[in-house]
Parts: sequence; C-alpha cells; structure tokens
Amino acid sequence: MPAEYQRILAAVRAAGSPVATRQIGEAPGVDTGVRGKLTKLADRGWLHKRPGGKFTVRPGPARTDGRA
Repeated sequence: MPAEYQRILAAVRAAGSPVATRQIGEAPGVDTGVRGKLTKLADRGWLHKRPGGKFTVRPGPARTDGRA
C-alpha cells in the first residue's frame, strides 16, 4: 500500500471515532486528494463509509493482502 494511503489509514485509526474528510486532510503528512483516497480505501474494504459521509476503520480482522 502506498505511503500516502498508510498515513490516511493511520489517521483514521488514531481518531478512534468516525472522522470527516477535512479532519483527515488536516492530519500531519497527508496531502491533497483525501476524499478520493478515503473512498478508495472504503471501496477496497479497509475503511467503512458511514451514511453521514464520515469514515471509520472496518470492524473485524485486519486486511493482510496489502491491497489499497
């Protein structure tokens, strides 16, 4: 998984609660294009996009296939 995606995933995990795109965009080391990257992480099973548009880490076992 590219470093940018790893930083985004780490920021969502560190938040400990559902986060908005803007919150992740303000995290240290995270660059532009956050909304698309969050959506891609959700589409690929790493994150869960809640009905209100906020993101959380998917419950259950962590992914081990390395895909982002």
